[in-house]
Amino acid sequence: MENSFIMKEAAPLPQHQFPAPVKVLANLVSYLFHPLFIPAYVTAFLLFIHPYSFAGMAAKQKVTTLGAVFFSTAFLPAFAVLLMKALGFVKSIHLKTQKERIIPYVAAITFYFWIWYVFHNLQDIPEYFVNFLLGVFLGVCAAWMFNIRYKISMHATGVGGLVTFFLLFTFGQTEETALYLAIAFLITGLVCTARFIVSDHTPKEIYAGIIAGALCQIIAVYV
Repeated sequence: MENSFIMKEAAPLPQHQFPAPVKVLANLVSYLFHPLFIPAYVTAFLLFIHPYSFAGMAAKQKVTTLGAVFFSTAFLPAFAVLLMKALGFVKSIHLKTQKERIIPYVAAITFYFWIWYVFHNLQDIPEYFVNFLLGVFLGVCAAWMFNIRYKISMHATGVGGLVTFFLLFTFGQTEETALYLAIAFLITGLVCTARFIVSDHTPKEIYAGIIAGALCQIIAVYV
């Protein structure tokens, strides 16, 4: 008699079981919190919302800083993927297969390393911001290495790094930042739920992404 309690790896949830409005909302969340946008969101928070991170920086310089981060971590990687799609190196901009993700990961690694290196060598930049950029770079490297064996969720890697940054930031600051941490947890839950609904990722691939993103932020700070 076969053992009915033997656990098998969970398969992706069938998308047809969700109502159309739910899938539309899940897609909206996936696009709004795409992993390419996470570094820019955190940078904007530190520049324009947190009262002390860049308190001495002029408004024009803050805009320039945000523009530099967005250009290197969102625009250039996205442009690279669009160029690869036009040249036929990838079939879809959604990069659904491991093979399609190889070159875009290498391009992203280059751009993310560059922006970290630039801010690492600038004066008067908060250490935790530099560490965040390093953690993001390491997260892309980890996703690329995982991709050798199987793909993990890039969205989950992004929000895993996001929530871990705010967790470390909350316990490392004297100011009250618990609200921002709660919002980060909410975003992480929404994004991972959305990926369960509208992606072909298994739960294992999403959980692995969260863990990879979180560990890379921790390594950036403590190792």
